[in-house]
Amino acid sequence: MFSLDASGYSESSFFYEYEFERILSKIVICYQMMAKDTFTLSNNENAIRDYLLLNYLKNDTLRRDIDLLDYHFEREVPEDSSIGRTDIKIISKNTFEVQEAYYIIECKRLNNINISGTTGLNAEYIKNGIYRYTTNYYKSYYRVNGMIAFVVDDMNIQENIKMLNILMTTSFTNSRVQKEITKDSFVENFDYHYHSQHIDNDNNILKLYHLIFNFKDNILN
Repeated sequence: MFSLDASGYSESSFFYEYEFERILSKIVICYQMMAKDTFTLSNNENAIRDYLLLNYLKNDTLRRDIDLLDYHFEREVPEDSSIGRTDIKIISKNTFEVQEAYYIIECKRLNNINISGTTGLNAEYIKNGIYRYTTNYYKSYYRVNGMIAFVVDDMNIQENIKMLNILMTTSFTNSRVQKEITKDSFVENFDYHYHSQHIDNDNNILKLYHLIFNFKDNILN
């Protein structure tokens, strides 16, 4: 039986990776359902996140259909033990035993403007996304958390991943990259999921998962 002690990158970390990958695969199913719907949203991170969260991840009928009833999703929740305010907090049965035992997903937009610069949404993805984990702005009890990128413009996603990796190792070294953003394979029929590995300010190993959701055809200009 796995312990809830996640103080290091122990054997139990592999269990939490597997659990989080399962959750992420369900979130991808929700995105794929969204992609078949007709809707328009403002070019706003919170508006996109809320549409995904309120219409899908907090839809009890859908949660039952895709076997997601063991988890509860909350939005913009302040943390008890850090200064962070999480985009999406994922509560499981373990959270009732250990209050810090939850997963976090940070949401950010991506577009084609200044993708190689120290300003723009690529920079924001790192500075106000990945940094929130590596600088301990967010707690990371399991050492496993995630990012969802909302693409709001025409973009070659694979090429943009390469640019994010370059930025992390040149301009934004607080990313403390141990393994760059790398294509993953735990979700069937969905190409744009990745993982990276980092070291936080306490010298703990962190694994971050990255889902890239394309909403360019749903955004109001």
